[in-house]
Amino acid sequence: METKPPLPPFTQESAIQKVRMAEDAWNTRDPDRVVQVYTPDTVWRNRAEFPKGREQVHQFLQRKWAKELDYRLIKELWAFTGSRIAVRFAYEWHDDSGHWYRSYGNENWEFNEQGFMQRRFASINDMPMREADRQFFWPLGRRPDEHASLSDLGL
Repeated sequence: METKPPLPPFTQESAIQKVRMAEDAWNTRDPDRVVQVYTPDTVWRNRAEFPKGREQVHQFLQRKWAKELDYRLIKELWAFTGSRIAVRFAYEWHDDSGHWYRSYGNENWEFNEQGFMQRRFASINDMPMREADRQFFWPLGRRPDEHASLSDLGL
């Protein structure tokens, strides 16, 4: 049976690793890659959308990254226990009119024994901002290890 380590129950170290792996995957903006860490019957709440299953999540992610251009994300572990992880995050993006936003949020994740995410509940708020106020400047893709964290940035 396939697994997606690290597996629950999580330790501080394995929860931090799982969060960084999720951040790295989402920063690819590749729905085909991202959906592979979710169970086939995954259940989500993302803002006012409630996708169920990998196919609906894939469609959701395609729409998301078609709208949220030059997307750069930072996630940070908030808490963990057993098979659950809570994260806080922020990402910067602009729309097709060039208006910039920083989106702030929290996610609650639940994993099965094989390490696949079976539930994801996200609450997100978008804050319009000036391009001059951006703080996430790495080239598109994985955030460099030396880049500041959310806590370091005071976000």
